[in-house]
Amino acid sequence: MTEISERAVVRRLNDRLGFGPAPGDLEAGVDATVRRLLGPGTDPAAAAIAVPTGLEPPAKANGQDREAKKQDRDAKKQDPAAKKAANRQRAAQERKLTIWWLDRMVVSRTAGERLTWFWHGHFATSNQKVRNAAWMLAQNQTQRTLALGRFGDLAQAMIVDTAMIRWLDGQKNRKGSPNENLAREFMELFTLGIGHYQEADVAQGARCLTGWVLREDAATFQRRRFDTGSKTVLGTTGDFDAKGFARLALAQPASAGFVIGRLWFRLVSATPPDTATVARLTTAYGVNRDVRSLLTAMVAEAAFKDPASSLVKEPVEWAVGLLRALRLRPGKLEEKEQTKLLAGLRGMGQLPYRPPSVGGWPAGASWLTTSAGVTRLQLAQQLAKKADLSIVDNAADRVSAVGALLGVDSWSERTRSALAGVKDPAQLTAVAACAPEYVVSG
Repeated sequence: MTEISERAVVRRLNDRLGFGPAPGDLEAGVDATVRRLLGPGTDPAAAAIAVPTGLEPPAKANGQDREAKKQDRDAKKQDPAAKKAANRQRAAQERKLTIWWLDRMVVSRTAGERLTWFWHGHFATSNQKVRNAAWMLAQNQTQRTLALGRFGDLAQAMIVDTAMIRWLDGQKNRKGSPNENLAREFMELFTLGIGHYQEADVAQGARCLTGWVLREDAATFQRRRFDTGSKTVLGTTGDFDAKGFARLALAQPASAGFVIGRLWFRLVSATPPDTATVARLTTAYGVNRDVRSLLTAMVAEAAFKDPASSLVKEPVEWAVGLLRALRLRPGKLEEKEQTKLLAGLRGMGQLPYRPPSVGGWPAGASWLTTSAGVTRLQLAQQLAKKADLSIVDNAADRVSAVGALLGVDSWSERTRSALAGVKDPAQLTAVAACAPEYVVSG
């Protein structure tokens, strides 16, 4: 098997475990890059971005008692203006939350933020239904805290997460009146995959998940709503609760291969790993389901250095990488520019906190539609106009200079010829950012 160059491996590491290289990152070696991205150190640059405040739902923000809140909600149902005002407030809170996370992505220096983004797509939860930015923030922070730790800890946290319970109707699941949504999706999409559970496991698993209700601040457990008694789930019998159900799913032989496959598909290659590779990665994953150890082994595999292991960048990855290369921070853009940024992401089909379904976002060629390409160019033009491009403007070879700016190792002759005809540095940068060499993580 031929391999890409060491510099290309470094670029690939920055693309797959981060959001593209920052200036100077491509000068580091492979080992140093892996240590920075996957080492035990913290990410002070990302942590320095202040967590947004004021994300309380409209009723809570008013500081009313329960009866007054009920009257307020009833009034809003009858008053279109009040309902619109509440919706505007929710939208403003979600916007603040989204800009904050994009800021963290742009400045991040470890794999923690990139894996938080991965888990957001894996445990996909949309604020379109949750309608509570504070709950979405809480889920996001949990995923960040546990992103590179033990997958079992993360899975057990997600199965009782407030936003997840709202998203998959867990609050409707009570003794004598089961709702199977969360139990089914937890096995099918989060831990095991299709074909590794039976319908009886869904029904019995739903019983394990009863008792959770939604309150203003968080989901809480009410034992009187919990279905006590013997349950048989995935071949094991006992009086299991939510976390017990999660442990049963993770103990299944299929679970390790499923999680490894999901990470591989998004971070290494669309071609599934062979049996021998899965065996090696399963050993690295270990009985503790250690995500950091798994990723360290994954990027050491020969397939990670295979020229064929290219991946199309998701819109958020592409946009954050471009912002990083251009030294632009979403939170420091003018409000109208922030609006255009979010509109561009929405136009390309991917906006944080808004996955289209519990299955998350698509991958690969799904991002290469004509309409997405037009939106990508428009957003690239908008961002390039806000950047200091003197390093490109003053270069004798502008095409090579824009490649260095974006972290592109080399241009194909076809791309270089097309870029050579673009004189304006902002337009050159925008077109280069939409070239295959940048849109695809090669």
